[in-house]
Amino acid sequence: MTGLSSSLAAAALFALLCWWFGTGAILWLVRRSPAAFRRSLVVCSGLLALSLWTTHLSMQAQTVGNAYLGFASVIVMWGWHELAFLTGWLTGPRRVPLAPGARGWQRFSQSTQVVIWHELALLLNFCVLLWMQQGQPSHVALCTFAVLWCMRFSAKLNLFFGVPEVGEQYLPRHLAYLGSYFRKGRLSAFFYVSVSASCAVWAWIVWEVVSGRGVVSTGWVLLASLLGLAIVEHVIMAFPTPMQKLWGWAMSRSPVSDRLPVATAIKPAPGAIQPDKAPAA
Repeated sequence: MTGLSSSLAAAALFALLCWWFGTGAILWLVRRSPAAFRRSLVVCSGLLALSLWTTHLSMQAQTVGNAYLGFASVIVMWGWHELAFLTGWLTGPRRVPLAPGARGWQRFSQSTQVVIWHELALLLNFCVLLWMQQGQPSHVALCTFAVLWCMRFSAKLNLFFGVPEVGEQYLPRHLAYLGSYFRKGRLSAFFYVSVSASCAVWAWIVWEVVSGRGVVSTGWVLLASLLGLAIVEHVIMAFPTPMQKLWGWAMSRSPVSDRLPVATAIKPAPGAIQPDKAPAA
């Protein structure tokens, strides 16, 4: 294997490990005692501040090291948003189940109310990164956040429109009410559109490199790998895939969220994406 191939493989592996370990860490933290949430948020808030600084550093030059630094910094940044949401600290003004019989605009409005503060926090974070990016040559951090944000929003809409696997058994007990906002059923047309569009973008990224039109770089591989993992997370919503197979170490001890019959999914998820998966907006 050539040196270039080795470096590209290392970047893909790094993205995979960030996705796997980052998701597992959040799953583990939100399954601890609620009394530990405040301490976890304080520590992660310190990491958030640090990640903003390291993100700024990563934007200043287009180097391999800065690509890794920018990517990892945004993963930490995104982890803060996931933790803030899944602990129930940053969700929305509505904290009760969906009104019985709610449909159409009423369902959409109530679904938005349960996550709106979380969504606004993500928007604010993106605006801060956009401001930091002005005049800086490396865009890996900004693009990483954009990929996570777009794919998470896609996952939320898919959970709203309907998918067979919403992951309702994996969320903390204090967020059980969110399960009522998801539609569990056959795949909607939006699923096929969103996955097809995501695959098309991923194929374009790969083609740009294969055809020689784009420059093969560490940042390019990190972004392509992250998008690929997000697509996998979408596909997981169509098939029963127990999360214990991927994150058993993070879910083996669940004092807070003993699997519930009605809860929500994380994304993440890719929403962690899960990436897990996240609530509809």
